[in-house]
Amino acid sequence: MNNILECKGITKEYKEKKALKGIDLTLEKGKIYGMIGRNGAGKTTLLSIMTSQSRPTKGSVSLDGETVWENQKILDKMCFSRELNQVSVMGPNNMKVKEYLRTASIYFPNWDKEMADRLVKDFELNVKQKISKLSKGMMSMVTIIVALASKAEYTFLDEPVAGLDVVAREQFYKILLEEYNETGRTFIISTHIIEEAADIFEEVIIINRGELLLKENTQHLLERACHVSGKADVVDKAVKGMEVHGVENMGRSKGATVLMEPGNWIESTPDLSVQSVSLQNLFVALCGEEGR
Repeated sequence: MNNILECKGITKEYKEKKALKGIDLTLEKGKIYGMIGRNGAGKTTLLSIMTSQSRPTKGSVSLDGETVWENQKILDKMCFSRELNQVSVMGPNNMKVKEYLRTASIYFPNWDKEMADRLVKDFELNVKQKISKLSKGMMSMVTIIVALASKAEYTFLDEPVAGLDVVAREQFYKILLEEYNETGRTFIISTHIIEEAADIFEEVIIINRGELLLKENTQHLLERACHVSGKADVVDKAVKGMEVHGVENMGRSKGATVLMEPGNWIESTPDLSVQSVSLQNLFVALCGEEGR
């Protein structure tokens, strides 16, 4: 099937840990996906496998019906721009920013030099500086430039705004949306900064403990989520038979986050408060239950 990136039964095992546990995931072309999960949930591992930088223990990844692994024709359609750090860029391969971007221009067949130059100027990057000497925020800017200027049909960004201040983050989201609207490229963004990015995610993917917890249209997901609070017996009656997360017991009172079936809703009463929830609060309720 064309215009589909498909993961089937993706499992990744290390000596003492199973990082991914049989993930099935289908991504359609022309959307912005947000991938969220706690540290160690398996997000970066999954992105690495999807872009053929790591091989799964079991399972397969295909794009347009063709396997991704060691398939250069397919890999030419992808860019995985992952977080840089001082450790990874030290040693003989340590480069100046301009050398790093020049290498990227060779690697990506649709490289847009004009865009790269413009972003360097917008971000006020010193291209003569060594990457190992850059701040964390400046390193993030380099990964963003590579991702956007690659013009790859499927572009994966792992923690793209790490270290960026709020002004630079807003600048990134603005540029990303402009590029998306102009080209219809597919973006898959893994991030811990959920709330400010939630509005740009058409669909959200939540990974928890190496498993796919959900993949859903962001707006539809939030429309069927709410936080219910009040006297414990009233709350229990209101949420009976529903998918309940993040239960908070406070004496005789109780709070809980609920995922309802589409079209259903819990009505507020004098004894029951029902409020909408943000994506970040929903994520905490869904994935913050470990050890309960």
